[in-house]
Amino acid sequence: MEFVEANKDRTDGGLRWGIEPILAVLGEHGIKVAPSTYYDARGRAPSKRQVADQEWKQVIAAEWGKRKVLGARKLWLRLRRAGHDIARCTVERLMRELGIAGVVRGRPVRTTVPGAKAIRAEDLVDRRFFATGPDELWVADFTYVPTWSGTVYVAFVFDVYSRRILGWRAATSMRTDLVLDCLEMALWTRRTEGITDLTGLVHHTDAGSQGGFNWSSQHSDLGGMRRGLGGLEFEDQRCSRGVATAVAC
Repeated sequence: MEFVEANKDRTDGGLRWGIEPILAVLGEHGIKVAPSTYYDARGRAPSKRQVADQEWKQVIAAEWGKRKVLGARKLWLRLRRAGHDIARCTVERLMRELGIAGVVRGRPVRTTVPGAKAIRAEDLVDRRFFATGPDELWVADFTYVPTWSGTVYVAFVFDVYSRRILGWRAATSMRTDLVLDCLEMALWTRRTEGITDLTGLVHHTDAGSQGGFNWSSQHSDLGGMRRGLGGLEFEDQRCSRGVATAVAC
């Protein structure tokens, strides 16, 4: 409906698109909408939720604007104390729609910083995180956990088919060791289970730049880490200890 409304007055070659011609073309492509349905939707009054959202947005914006630092939880508690019967999830949703958020203390932590000069292999996954069996696709990433003693970084490798975490490690810094030890543990886990051939396995990570771990996706075969697709640089030479093979193909 929004598409028709936005393009009904559009002209192409001196001809106006119009409502019914647009609906006719959409119908030819499997999107069948009757003209009466469009006119009914256009003349329909806003729903109760839409009306309530607009009213709550004014309340939320006014309360948040007093200090402009409150997050969803504190803003929700303040609204509840003021007698407003509103759910926390509603506050979170409407704050996102309003484009407002609370202030986060301290310096924000970035766990993915793409390396401008890094030579990365081709993305073999292309957002298709699906596998028909174990050891077809491993996905690796790491995140951070704030603690009273500081920030702890946790890396992990899991098998997409079984959703099993095969390797993990926690550290207090974002170094190459964090992700390499995690990958070594995943391979060690498979070896202890009697799996010695991982030919065809795709190991996928994002385009981060922690140390020399600068690839986005690669095949892993048993052997030694070797360069592929123009070369992969590693600061940690433990990769050459017969752990895995990283080749983009």
